[in-house]
Amino acid sequence: MKLHNLIAPEPNRKTTKRVGRGEGSGLGQQSGRGHKGQKSRSGYSYKSGFEGGQMPLQRRVPKFGFKNPFRKEYKAVNLDSIQTLIDEGKLSENIVLADFARVGLVGKKDRIKVLGRGELKSGVSIEANAFSKSATEAIEKAGGSSKIV
Repeated sequence: MKLHNLIAPEPNRKTTKRVGRGEGSGLGQQSGRGHKGQKSRSGYSYKSGFEGGQMPLQRRVPKFGFKNPFRKEYKAVNLDSIQTLIDEGKLSENIVLADFARVGLVGKKDRIKVLGRGELKSGVSIEANAFSKSATEAIEKAGGSSKIV
């Protein structure tokens, strides 16, 4: 049995709507398109967001603020999640950017910022794109080192 051999049971088979097949079908003459107008014509296609000439919603809603095109996005990694992975044996003493991606904390091309939530028990050296002050202090307190790449 293959997928293309499967047939739906009789109650689940729905016949397609056959338009333009005479008055007796109930969908003759205008074929369910109503009388005249743009939508009744062949070749009609609508532009998404078009509201019949009325000012569209995306232009009515006020825009404000400033979007910095040079903003750098960081993925946050906390010390408690690093310690958990060290306890499980997935991370070693020297942690580099590739290790975070390998264990699935972040993506391959993500920038990483280490944050200070939780506690670090083992002294490890960590390489990341940024560190919070509390994270740097906690790493050095545990006997490790933090290096900005």
